[in-house]
Amino acid sequence: MFITPAYAQAAGAGDTNSMLMSLLPFALIFVIMYFLILRPQQKKVKDHADLVKNIRRGDTVVTSGGLVGKVTKVVDDDQIEFEIADGVRVRQMRSMVSGVRAKGEPAKESKDSAKEAAKDDAASK
Repeated sequence: MFITPAYAQAAGAGDTNSMLMSLLPFALIFVIMYFLILRPQQKKVKDHADLVKNIRRGDTVVTSGGLVGKVTKVVDDDQIEFEIADGVRVRQMRSMVSGVRAKGEPAKESKDSAKEAAKDDAASK
């Protein structure tokens, strides 16, 4: 009675368009989450798995608990044995290793400490 046929026909056509427009923000949020959160996390997990898989005898490892030692024996696929002091050997799960330094790789120094070490060497000569 009060609604004309022109308004009734326009409501049906706008319904599918409005549904698409209401789902578009959710799709955009998912795409943004994938590139900002999920993809970097997957890369980090893959890098850690490669790091743990390639541990060899003689490598210096840093555990998630903060222990630093030299690998003396690779027990099996799940465990390694490393020496944290002279004669003190510890078994550790490979997955608990947070970092690996190759044989003979020195600890990284900051620029300030490197400059101070150079000054000390020059002063002692």
